[in-house]
Amino acid sequence: MPGNTSSPNKIFATVMAHSLRGRLLSVTELQTLAESRDIEELVTRMKNTIYLDALAKLPKPYSAESVEGALREHLVNTHARMVSIGGSSGVLNAYFIKYIIWNLKIILKGKILGKTYEELLPKINLRAEELVGRRDLIVKALVAKDLEEAVNSLATSEFGEDARKAVVAFKTKGDIRVFDTFLDHAFYKSLDKSTFSESKLEASQKVVNVDIDAYNVLAVLRSKYWGLNAEEIDELITTTTSRITRETLQKMINTEKIQDAIGELNNTAYRELIPKTVSSDIDAITQLEASFERASIRATAGAFRTVFTIGNLLAALKLMTLEIRNLAAIATGVEQHIPADRIMATLVKIE
Repeated sequence: MPGNTSSPNKIFATVMAHSLRGRLLSVTELQTLAESRDIEELVTRMKNTIYLDALAKLPKPYSAESVEGALREHLVNTHARMVSIGGSSGVLNAYFIKYIIWNLKIILKGKILGKTYEELLPKINLRAEELVGRRDLIVKALVAKDLEEAVNSLATSEFGEDARKAVVAFKTKGDIRVFDTFLDHAFYKSLDKSTFSESKLEASQKVVNVDIDAYNVLAVLRSKYWGLNAEEIDELITTTTSRITRETLQKMINTEKIQDAIGELNNTAYRELIPKTVSSDIDAITQLEASFERASIRATAGAFRTVFTIGNLLAALKLMTLEIRNLAAIATGVEQHIPADRIMATLVKIE
C-alpha cells in the first residue's frame, strides 16, 4: 500500500488532523458534562459539542452504554474518512482492526462470564465490520452458544490462533485479561506488516513505536505474572524497535522475578517510566502501563510538529480515541450518580 498521502490530499489531511485536534473538549467542558444530573441532561449537553451528529439519532431512553456505542460509531466513521484521505495507508488500515478486536474481546470475555446474546448485543457496534466486510465474522462469534464455539468460528481468520491460545492460557491461569494480551497480538502482527512498507514516515513511526514498545514490555511482564514459559512469551512478540530491542525483551523473559525484568528498562530510553514505589508485581505492571500511556500521548502530540504526513492523521485519531474513552467514563459516572470530581479524577489527561 502507498505510505504517504497523495499530493492533492496532503493539505486536506493536515487541515483535517489539526481541526480534529483543535476541537478536542477542554477540561472545563468535560467538567460541565461530568456535572450533569442524569444521562439525559448529559446527552443534551453533549449535543452542544462536536458530537451533535453522533448523538442526534440516539433513541431514548438513553444509557451510558448506548452513548458509548454512538460515540464509537462516530470514531469509526471518522477513521474511515482518514483512511480514504490517507491514500490507503497501511498504518491507518492496521489501526482500524482495533475496532474488530475490541468487539472480539467483549464477546469472548462475555462468553466466559455466561453472558447471553441479548446481553452482549448492546455492547457491540458493528460499523467497523460493515465497512470492511467482516460483519459475518463477528456475528458468528456473537451468536455462538459458548466460548468454544465462538473461538472455533474464528479459526480461519487472522484472530483464530491468538483466540485459541488465549483460551488455553485462561483455562490454566484463570485470568480473563489474557484475552487482551493475546488478541492485541493479532493487531501488532498486522501493524508489523504495515510499518514495514512505511518505515520512512518518521512522524507516524514515532507514535507507532511507543505503542509497539508498550505492548512488548507489558506482554512480557503479564505473561511472566501468569506463569507462561519462555517459548510462549516469545511467541507474543511480533516486531521490535530500536528503543526496546529483541535482545532487551529476551533479557526480560530470562529473569526470574518481574521486578528484575522491569529493571532491564534501566538500559533503555524508557528508564524514567520505571515505578519508584510498588506494593506488588501487579501494581508495578499497572503503574508501568499508565506511564507508557502518558508516553504515547506525548509522542502523539509531537506528531503534529511535522505536516503533510500520515502521522498527523494517526495522531488526531489517537487523541479522539482517548477523548471518547473519557466521554464514555463520564457517561458511566453520571448514570451511576458518581460525584463529578471523582469522575474527573479517572479521566485520561490529553496533552
